[in-house]
Formats: sequence, C-alpha cells, structure tokens
Amino acid sequence: MTAPDSTDSPVRIRQAEGPPAAVIRHRRAQPFFGRHPWVFVGAIEELLTEDGQLPLPGAVIRVLSHERKFIAWGLFNPHSRIIIRLYSWQESDDVTQPEFWDKLVLSAVLLRKRLFNLSADGCGCRLIFSESDGLSGLTVDLYAGCLLVQFTSLALYHHREHLLNSLQLHVRPQGIWLRTERGMREQEQLEAVDGLLRGNAPPQPLFIEYSGISFGVDVQQGQKTGYYLDQRDNRFAASRYLQGAHILDAFCFSGGFGITAVRQGNAASAVGVDSSQPALTLAAANAELNGISEKCQWICSDVQDALAEFRAQERLFDGVILDPPRMARTRGGIDRAVQGYRRLNLAALEVLRPGGIFVTCSCSGLVSRQQFVEMIGDVARQSGRDIRILEHLGQPADHPVSATCPETDYLKVLICEVS
Repeated sequence: MTAPDSTDSPVRIRQAEGPPAAVIRHRRAQPFFGRHPWVFVGAIEELLTEDGQLPLPGAVIRVLSHERKFIAWGLFNPHSRIIIRLYSWQESDDVTQPEFWDKLVLSAVLLRKRLFNLSADGCGCRLIFSESDGLSGLTVDLYAGCLLVQFTSLALYHHREHLLNSLQLHVRPQGIWLRTERGMREQEQLEAVDGLLRGNAPPQPLFIEYSGISFGVDVQQGQKTGYYLDQRDNRFAASRYLQGAHILDAFCFSGGFGITAVRQGNAASAVGVDSSQPALTLAAANAELNGISEKCQWICSDVQDALAEFRAQERLFDGVILDPPRMARTRGGIDRAVQGYRRLNLAALEVLRPGGIFVTCSCSGLVSRQQFVEMIGDVARQSGRDIRILEHLGQPADHPVSATCPETDYLKVLICEVS
C-alpha cells in the first residue's frame, strides 16, 4: 500500500448537523479503510461542520467514505500537508477522553518493557514511535530515566496534557523535556519551545550504556533527541567485519559507529567526520569515556569536502561508514535524494581499499529499500567495482514497523564488501 494522494486541491466546506466530518473523494478511501493514518488535502471531497467554518487545529473529526460510511476518527490541522491524522478505526471510541490516549501510551510502554529494563540507570530506547504505536506525530525517547518528547503534529500537540499524564503515570520519569524537530514549526505551524515539561531538567550530558559501551548524550542541544538509538544494533553488526581495520565514520555525530567498531570490534583506528563541532566534542568525550581516545581522530568538515581531501592525499581506509541525515522529506524530493545518495556513495568508494568493508545507510523513509539497493547497483557499475551485499539491516524492535504505514520502515543499512 502506498501513501494516500498528497496532491493539493481546495476543500469545499458545507454546513451540516453533528460533529465535524471529512468526506473522502470517490475511490480514494481504500488506504484509510486499510488503516493508513495520513489524510492529505487532495483526498478530501468536502468538510461538514455545524457552522460551515473550517475546524480548528486539534479538532476531533470523523472521516467518512464517499458513500458516508464511517472510516476512522482523526485530528484536524488545516495548516499541515497531512490535514488529518487518524487514531481510531472504531466508531465507538471517544478520542476526546484521556482514557483513549492512555490506552495507546500504555500499549507502547508495555512493548518496551518486554525489550528493556526501563528503570536501569543506563537504559536508552525509543518509547513511542509515532505511527507505529498508533500515535502519529509523537516520538518519545527514554535516556537514563529522562524522557525526551518530540511533537511533529500540531493537532496532537493540542492533546499533549493527556499524553504527558500517561507518560508520567506509566514510566515515572525523573523529568520530561520537549524537543522540536527542525522544520516542524513551519510545516505544522507548531509554536512550541524546547524546554522542561515535567519534573527535573536532564543533566548535560546524561549517560546510556549497552553491551559494555557507554555514551554521553546531550538531550537538550544534540540533534534529534540527542542520540540515534535506531542504529544501536547495526553498529555492533558492522563492528564484526572491522577487526584490525582503519575506518572512516562519515556523518559520525557523537561517534556511535566508530567507537563501537574500535571498542567492540577491535578496529585499529577510527576517523570521524561531521560538520557539527558540538557533536565532535561529545564524540571525543565518548571515546575518552570508553578508553580509546588514542585510536580516534575527529574532523569538523563537510563530508564531501573531507572525502575530496582524502582523495587528494591518496588516503585509503579499510572500512567506510556512511550514515547521512535524511535526504527526502517529500515525495517530490525522492529522485533528488537518490541522486544525492549515488554521488555520496561514489565519492566514499574512492577512499575505500579493495576488499574493504562499506556500510551505507539511508534514513529517508520515502526512499524504498528497493530504490536504495538499486542505487548501490548503479554505484557498482559507475565505479567499476564489485560490490557484494553481506547484510541487509534496518531498525531495531523499539522502532517497530507498522504493517499499514510502510513509511515507518525507514532505515536501510547495507554492509558490503567492495573489491
């Protein structure tokens, strides 16, 4: 199933009795009956409201088929490309009640309790993963007893007190801190300011630990919510291939791949490159925390510039890791993103020794796994080098994939051998 039509078009508003309703265009309802949670404006035939006016952001709205059959309950935001986000397909549900939201939060928390000891001092995990946990527009990460909350939906933000109360009840965190993702204020007209929501402010940094490796996390200032928890298992998988290797960790952020390769995989050395000096400062501190500072080098640079400099120096690595930020934010940007991945991967191969290990990643959910693999095939043909994919990896269990929202299957990681 693909995402519903996102084509912009005007929506007719008609006065009608009863709670606000959105009528889906003829033959456009199948994705929503199929439990895809995003309704774009182009899918809506008309809005029905008692006063004939546009519903306010955060308003609860019924979604109906062209034949007026109930599909789902959602929340409305006239400012967003996703004009309605769906949360319940049961007509008997009352999404205005705290109990409705509490049920969704509790379900997410119980899943993570199967996977982690949430009360452990160094526990780090994704507690709520937006659409995959039925809470489209909400991400919650747990770091050492503190919760980091991100809202990417203005409509859901209007219901935040119910959600925060449930998190407080079921997790009992030391504090809850709000982070806003870059661009969300503009996309959703979300006027939210980073800061403390409940309890005590998290320390800078706080520390998480997994499999004997410790990482400091700056949850107040670092990218996203402070750490990329989704690559936790993939860092260990890659480290198995890098024993004794001199590696390049491009887009290294706070050093996750490089430090894991040296500390866990016994790599000989790691060079980390990132354009953020604060991230590199934290990476250097993390290397010291794990007793491997002498084996690590941190370079503040644009990755493409650094790759060009390494080529000019004829400096080659036994392993190269590419973990760039998201390149496609809209469907219109997919082709451009694939081209960007192709250029970046071609440049990276120019500094990889024959027989080296190449770990290449994409966190762009709109770029499919097939498109990403086809891109690597193009890179092999254009570079004239044989690329053998050893492992296809993705996101861990605390970032589950919704079977009805394929965009939640966002993380692609290929571990390759390149001759």
